[in-house]
Amino acid sequence: MTNLLKQRFTFVDLFAGCGGLSLGLASSGMQGLFAVEKSQDAFATFKQNFLDGPENIRFDWPRWLDSIAMDIDRLLTEHLTQLRSMRGQVDLVAGGPPCQGFSFAGRREKSDPRNRLFERYVELVQLLQPKMLLLENVPGMRVIHGTSSRRRGASKVKTDQSFYAKLVTRLDDAGYQAEGRLLDASNFGVPQRRARLVVLGVRRDILAKFPDSVDSVFKLVEEARFLQLGELSLSEGSSAADAISDLRTKGQTLLAYEGESSRSGFLCAPYSGPRTAFQKLMHEGHGRLVMNSMRLAKHSDRVTARFIRILNEVRKGVNISDADRKKLGLLKHRTVPMAPDLPAPTLTTLPDDLLHYNEPRILTVRESARLQSFPDWFAFCGKYTTGGARRKFECPRYTQVGNAVPPLLARAIGLGLQKALSGNFSLHEARPILKATA
Repeated sequence: MTNLLKQRFTFVDLFAGCGGLSLGLASSGMQGLFAVEKSQDAFATFKQNFLDGPENIRFDWPRWLDSIAMDIDRLLTEHLTQLRSMRGQVDLVAGGPPCQGFSFAGRREKSDPRNRLFERYVELVQLLQPKMLLLENVPGMRVIHGTSSRRRGASKVKTDQSFYAKLVTRLDDAGYQAEGRLLDASNFGVPQRRARLVVLGVRRDILAKFPDSVDSVFKLVEEARFLQLGELSLSEGSSAADAISDLRTKGQTLLAYEGESSRSGFLCAPYSGPRTAFQKLMHEGHGRLVMNSMRLAKHSDRVTARFIRILNEVRKGVNISDADRKKLGLLKHRTVPMAPDLPAPTLTTLPDDLLHYNEPRILTVRESARLQSFPDWFAFCGKYTTGGARRKFECPRYTQVGNAVPPLLARAIGLGLQKALSGNFSLHEARPILKATA
């Protein structure tokens, strides 16, 4: 992916995960300084790609910060002096606090301690005083969790707010005007329907330079989206087949998979080359026969037979209906057989939530990464899956990919942010602007 802007604006990435947001921002031409991620496996992936990987995305990591997994509380406790010394020297603070407590796919527990991590994000913003900020989360962040009220005179007044509303208020107190909008990754060339809440903020002392306040930045992001589609030969609504048809196993002589962190006995398909514009973009710079994370799952004959029935008997592209679920004897509440001619549904952290569109199997990590728009050279580290109580503490490869911000979405946002930071608010062409959230 080429850079459209030459000036290197700087950013830090909080709750970085495996680095989808960082990859997009770095691919847009921005310079990463440091990132914070507490998961050992996710940070191993981040380190592999952004500290030891390609020079054009490599972070300018500070000497005072160990390149190890750590949580944001440790950063704020052990490096307060160094962070204060960076005050006003960082252009952008970015991040995506864990979303499990907000997600409609989860239990949406108001008391989930992860819900409060956005407050740590605000604390670091207050310390660094960047010009702009970026926060990505699930749409459920806008929804009020539970209800409560307090008495004002003779009447009761509801006091609960969504975490999004609380975030905007906290950022206002910190000196930033922030606004959130729903962006769907499929509109940015990502072959996946993935709606996310993107919050952009501008430090109030420079806001006067923005002709339409924060709305100016979203206009630039929309323009960058349109230009990115043309520059990279992509289209809105790229399909699952556009993304992964070159990673098929049908008709292939399978090979023994010898990838890192993989037990013996697994297989993979050899790679015969890209077919579509999206595949060519993703495979650019990678010439090996077997890519990282191409390991195929081992399905029992019984599971394979069930998947064949699903592919043959139910509607593709949507979650299996209750009637079909009962007919097939399925207990799992979410199973979506992908449709080849449609964008994939929203990727989750559970690999068996999605089925391949014409092969009776789940996707490989590499195929999942393609649906998120990670290039083929991007390497994932750690175990592949986990289960039970370990899911609260471990972040295997499927989880890393499912939690990530799609790099192509982040790239367009980065291009828009850089135009705003450079003071260039001219638009090449009037484009429809996405609506603001309530």
